[in-house]
Amino acid sequence: MGKPKALKEWASAVKALEDGTQIFIMRKGGIVEETKDFQVESADFFLYPTYEHQRKELLKEDYRGVIDDSLVGWSAADTHVTINSFARMVEDMEVSDQDQLNKLYPYHIWTENFTEERLKWKRKNPLHIMLLRVYTLVQPLQIPIEQAYIGCKSWIELGVDMPEESFMVPVLSNEEFAARVAEIKHTLT
Repeated sequence: MGKPKALKEWASAVKALEDGTQIFIMRKGGIVEETKDFQVESADFFLYPTYEHQRKELLKEDYRGVIDDSLVGWSAADTHVTINSFARMVEDMEVSDQDQLNKLYPYHIWTENFTEERLKWKRKNPLHIMLLRVYTLVQPLQIPIEQAYIGCKSWIELGVDMPEESFMVPVLSNEEFAARVAEIKHTLT
């Protein structure tokens, strides 16, 4: 089966997933993806927080402070990264038009400008809306930062084992998660 994957995402977005503020991420592709397009490489993955390219102006005003919070104790010279969460993708929905994307505005931390730019980039490709069931790890992982993890790519393979269910705590209850998924799906119909 191989070692588990991790999806690289802004630390501020990882925080929003970890505290239940949002239950999805949006992807078109990392700059150096093998296929130049985003592919879902695994339905189960760790959330690997990234810090360098976070930009406050791309987050709704209420969430801009999360970037500062995420940078406390972080340094570009760090040799390890702390991974606090694991995600299971329950659905990969594709959005191709602005009206659909606008309907999702209340359900995420990003500005309209950010989401609009994501949709417009590589216009012929849809935007992936990955609905995620997120779990916090009872014991956070301290992962050495390897050269293979650096750069603008979405997926990396970690040299750790898959966490056991008993070491993961769902961020939202089954009922709350199901209700949020149903609400988002209903919004898009």
